Amino acid sequence: MRIGTTLAYGGGFKEAVAGLRDLEAAGVEIAFVAEAYSFDAVSQLGYLAGATDRMHLASAIMPIYTRTPSLLAMTAAGLDYVSEGRFTLGLGASGPQVVEGFHGVPYDAPIARTREIVDICRRVWRREEVVYQGEHYELPLPAGRGTGLGKPLKLINHPVRDRIPIMLAAIGPKNVRLAAEIAEGWLPIFVHPGRLRQVWGPSLDAGQATRDPSLGPLDIVVTMPLAIGDDVGHLLDRGRPQLALYIGGMGARGKNFYNDLARRYGYEREAELIQDLYLSGRKREAEAAVPEDLLRATSLIGPKEYVADRVAELAECGITTVSVKPLAEDSAGRIAAVERLRDLML
Repeated sequence: MRIGTTLAYGGGFKEAVAGLRDLEAAGVEIAFVAEAYSFDAVSQLGYLAGATDRMHLASAIMPIYTRTPSLLAMTAAGLDYVSEGRFTLGLGASGPQVVEGFHGVPYDAPIARTREIVDICRRVWRREEVVYQGEHYELPLPAGRGTGLGKPLKLINHPVRDRIPIMLAAIGPKNVRLAAEIAEGWLPIFVHPGRLRQVWGPSLDAGQATRDPSLGPLDIVVTMPLAIGDDVGHLLDRGRPQLALYIGGMGARGKNFYNDLARRYGYEREAELIQDLYLSGRKREAEAAVPEDLLRATSLIGPKEYVADRVAELAECGITTVSVKPLAEDSAGRIAAVERLRDLML
């Protein structure tokens, strides 16, 4: 199991990068850069490529609707080039609030579009002439839908790799199955290890049953806050704002994927209450309504023995990468937390 870290999109990016070399030395092997309605991930990943030497880099995630399939492929090839083969393309559908609200693009057919985009990206990286007849993407664009002057083209540059790893963010049954079938990695959110198989097991099994063996084993990535010690229990509450935001406010009533996930975990009443409170503007009360059991399950916070048990549980679930956010006040504390986690994994 490898250790990663996720750089927040809310600010402080350069300050976070300044400590990445030390985290790299402490055992962090991959850094994930998010993209919401924030600074774009690509410019920050390019900055990271120049600031690190060995650490792998990944977008987590680039929404599939905001760039054409060929541009996603070009961008990934460029980032893989400047990082000397250390990049993973993390893709996801995002949600209608962001896609339609911020980008003005219809949020339609996320699963079918994802499959076609992955296929087109891999053709671009192999430097094939991109001729593609899909349900949602057609290259070149035929007469009647354009000028009719489009011609088949292939990437001018020779990529560092002709198979850049793709990681798909997914939590719904159908898109988790797709990730297990066609991607090198799967990036879920708010993973409850004790209920992973219950919620996602059938989808993972169905996807892996038709998985191309050349993809290798599925890299399953979880993201969790980290604090190891006998006096860190109070830090659990730091997870309340994010869980309340996603379960309560990251989507409309009846169209919130994260609220649906909480319900599938068995928190039906709690999910409904959190959403009611959040959408009525009572955010602090929504945060207080987040179940402590869910906070504990989605965190690595507690005494050394407790965290060691949690790490073993993650490994038993098939988790291969743990992306952590060390809850320490300074760089030395963050490095120490990662080193403790690394020692528990040995």
